[in-house]
Amino acid sequence: MVRPTDELAAHSIVSFLESQGTKSTLRFITCGSVDDGKSTLIGRLLFESKAIFDDQLASIEADSRQYGTQGEKIDLALLVDGLQAEREQGITIDVAYRFFATNKRRFMVADTPGHEQYTRNMATGASTADVAVILIDARKGVLTQTRRHSRIVSMMGIRDIVLAINKMDLIGFNQTEFDKIVADFRAFVSDFEFSTVTAIPLSGLDGDNVLHRSARMPWYDGPSLMDFLDTVQVSDDAVGRPFRLPIQWVNRPNLDFRGFCGRIASGRVQPGDVITVLPSGAQSRVKSVLSGFSDAEAAVAGDSVTLTLDDEVDISRGDVIVANAYRPEVADQFEARLLWMNEHPMAPGRQYFLKLGTREVSATITEIKYREDVNTGARLAAKTLDLNAIATVNLSTSAPLVFDTYRDDKGLGCFILIDKLTCKTVGAGMIQFALRRARNIHWQELEISKELRAELKYQIPKCIWFTGLSGSGKSTIANLLEKRLYAQGKHTYLLDGDNIRHGLNRDLGFIEADRVENIRRVAEVAKLMVDAGLIVLVSFISPYRNERQMARELFGPDEFVEVFVDTPIEECEKRDVKGLYAKARTGQLKNFTGIDSPYEAPAKPEIHLKTIGCSVNECVEDIAHKLGVEPLSSPLVMYR
Repeated sequence: MVRPTDELAAHSIVSFLESQGTKSTLRFITCGSVDDGKSTLIGRLLFESKAIFDDQLASIEADSRQYGTQGEKIDLALLVDGLQAEREQGITIDVAYRFFATNKRRFMVADTPGHEQYTRNMATGASTADVAVILIDARKGVLTQTRRHSRIVSMMGIRDIVLAINKMDLIGFNQTEFDKIVADFRAFVSDFEFSTVTAIPLSGLDGDNVLHRSARMPWYDGPSLMDFLDTVQVSDDAVGRPFRLPIQWVNRPNLDFRGFCGRIASGRVQPGDVITVLPSGAQSRVKSVLSGFSDAEAAVAGDSVTLTLDDEVDISRGDVIVANAYRPEVADQFEARLLWMNEHPMAPGRQYFLKLGTREVSATITEIKYREDVNTGARLAAKTLDLNAIATVNLSTSAPLVFDTYRDDKGLGCFILIDKLTCKTVGAGMIQFALRRARNIHWQELEISKELRAELKYQIPKCIWFTGLSGSGKSTIANLLEKRLYAQGKHTYLLDGDNIRHGLNRDLGFIEADRVENIRRVAEVAKLMVDAGLIVLVSFISPYRNERQMARELFGPDEFVEVFVDTPIEECEKRDVKGLYAKARTGQLKNFTGIDSPYEAPAKPEIHLKTIGCSVNECVEDIAHKLGVEPLSSPLVMYR
């Protein structure tokens, strides 16, 4: 038999769950400079909103005695600083997400780090937030990191800001100081696209103006922080925007079913809607909309669905199904705002993976238009980007991308850049517009093909790419190999690093960005020569794996042969008749590979030459044998 109390408890639980299901969810971040009190403020919000269990509170009280920074008081910052390193140092390193609710709304808060070193983590937290709570220590005012975080918040499209002037208790709740900080901040963000900036004086440690208005600041007549978060209206019209469905997976369990799965980025869809598949441009009509295993009358932004179409249309992961009447743009070159998030500087011309929605392509930053001064917003010239730099750049991708501008749609307007070798995320960008000039360039089909040109020369065109330290013997071996091929009637050309710098690349220096461009240009030239049917030999130090991989990807299967001329640096220095290594050792020659600039040896070259104990002729014969070149019938003769 069910007791009345059991029925009452069950009814209360059901009622509670139903009430939670109807509440809206607000995502917000806390950001600002180091030690502005972000973690303490969130801890206070969790504590005051009764979002902490008794056992959690007991654990925090114990941890406060070991790691706390508040003397005998409970250190509420430990509720979110969960990493051992965070507790030992008293700082936030990673992004900490916490959930809580009030009678009016559910909240997901991201506590982000203040240290400049961890700005990338702050940007990650800001990427999904609706509101930003920017904290300022009332004793310090607006700092450089405050400005940097404010720029990133604006860049990420957050439009509602809380300027939380914290630690007011440490300046005696002085209204004059509060007003001065607010004026400084508003002057700084005057040209930002913030809809609202609400300034609140508070003390996260003691709870002043956090949950309720504080009696210690009678001069302040605005809302408490919780009142603001409970009532702020955030515009999110994803359902009202045109329909966009990035395809994550093509579901083909049997011959009778073919569905296209993904999470709707914006808009709504229902059976009968006319759609277009981009970038192909194929059109069809929606046959059915499935949510799980059931048919749905319609689906809206945020729903994960499977669509079936009336026609057999070629669709793959990364394609986007859109409303036929409202299509996004398709381009392979565009301008974007970029936040660089890697310790290793960005180099224009280097290839990265670019991920936008479910689409991943190779991408190159072709131009840094300008870098933004974090304090003033001034546009500064730059050849490369360092950690935390914000810049406007032009990008080129290996295949067309389907996108909306970030202003119109965050989902299809933002991307990340990934290092091809380490697979680390190195940058985050927001697309501003397509470069129109790219649309006027089309590939001209030619009737004489690479195969026909090679057939005329009775040879298989290849790119033989020699890499190694200066003095390793690359040029000597490549020169003798060309003589070997020439003697057998092969059509060749040798691109040597020093020679190219007298003409094509005379404008380039030896910093990393210039080295990247140096290899990009010569790789494109080598590609044209292979297309002409030639066997091209490239002898460049080419110190970076990324650029050698970029060069490899320009060629077809078996057309690119990497030859690693492996000579120890000590031996290279002995052979250095120009004295370059000696100058580099004494600092007279900067950015010299192997001394103050790195050389990244090939991991799996097609040919690995260890030159110690091996003559030049033996090295050449080893290459010729592995290339399948016939042995000479007579000694090598040099024709003049």
